[in-house]
Amino acid sequence: MLIPANPDPARHWAAGVVLALGDAVTEVAVGDRVAYAAIPPGAYAEMRRIPAHRLVKLPADISTRQAAAMMLQGMTARYLLKGCWQVGPGTTLLIHAAAGGVGLIVCQWARHLGATVLGTVGSPEKAELAKAHGCQHPIVYTREDFAARVKEITNGRGVDVVYDSVGQVTFMKSLDCLRPMGMMVSFGQSSGPMPPFDMAVLAQKGSLFLTRPTLMTYTAKRDDLLAHARDLFEVIQSGAVKVEVRRTYPLAEASRAHRELEGRKTTGSSVFTV
Repeated sequence: MLIPANPDPARHWAAGVVLALGDAVTEVAVGDRVAYAAIPPGAYAEMRRIPAHRLVKLPADISTRQAAAMMLQGMTARYLLKGCWQVGPGTTLLIHAAAGGVGLIVCQWARHLGATVLGTVGSPEKAELAKAHGCQHPIVYTREDFAARVKEITNGRGVDVVYDSVGQVTFMKSLDCLRPMGMMVSFGQSSGPMPPFDMAVLAQKGSLFLTRPTLMTYTAKRDDLLAHARDLFEVIQSGAVKVEVRRTYPLAEASRAHRELEGRKTTGSSVFTV
């Protein structure tokens, strides 16, 4: 089994091979290469039991390692770009952590859909990485005010949608990046939980929309899970989106992987091998 190096133990995902089946299982067969995302927790293991209806069979041209790196991040990108907001030609968006696992996929996929992509990163090196993956306007937030830069890039209009997985330290300024009636998608909180929020602020800043989505809701039905996986596989197979495993750790070094993730020393996707 191959397992992403995941800093949130409540949200695991992995890829591997089916070794045995329970009674009346029809979704997969012994020997199938499969992957799953998000639930139930417990991927840090050599073998495990998992509900068959949460498994997705892998196409022959997508490796197990690649699948382990992309399933949750890639299907998250799918619901962000096609569920929370219908991204297409004419859309202007901002993605925080643009050089991260989700960020690199969102940048590539959004460009493939015809959007204009702005993204925040923590260093010039990460800015170059994000730019190489479709982010036309990387913003190094450690060097400049990202909200002011967004307004400058968009000639004062603001973006249609902000995708924010950082949370506490970026949330309020992210609202300032939006055009009137724009959408704030808060899908994570890597900098810490959000404090209580006065909803009247949304009206004051231009009748903004706010959503706090999860992949589990968007893929609760098996048909929706398969649709997310199908769309992800298609953009990978076409070459429109590339997922690179940038670091690999043995499962025994999980603590080191977590320290490096939490210290923002990684980019893109990392996996554990067992």
